[in-house]
Amino acid sequence: MAWIYLLAAGVLEIVWAFAMKQSDGFSKLTPSIITIAGMIASFWLLALAMRTLPLGTAYTIWTGIGAVGAFVIGIVFLGEHVSAMRIAAAVLIVSGLVLMKVSSA
Repeated sequence: MAWIYLLAAGVLEIVWAFAMKQSDGFSKLTPSIITIAGMIASFWLLALAMRTLPLGTAYTIWTGIGAVGAFVIGIVFLGEHVSAMRIAAAVLIVSGLVLMKVSSA
């Protein structure tokens, strides 16, 4: 169950990061509310996952899901620049996440 909580927390991290971008510096109400609610829910689910998962594993995977997810959302929905270096960086992050998962008890 902890891994499900962690996955959901990571997805919510992507949601709040995207909403924060849409909030235009917290000047738009609806995206600002989504950002804050998403942050609270993401942190809560991360805390639940950390009941049984090691700190390093849980935090690394949570931030990795958020980082790679925000990277993909930025490209797909916001038209952000794509380069071989940025893709290589994302691949390295995903590789680290896989290694972290495999090394967890």
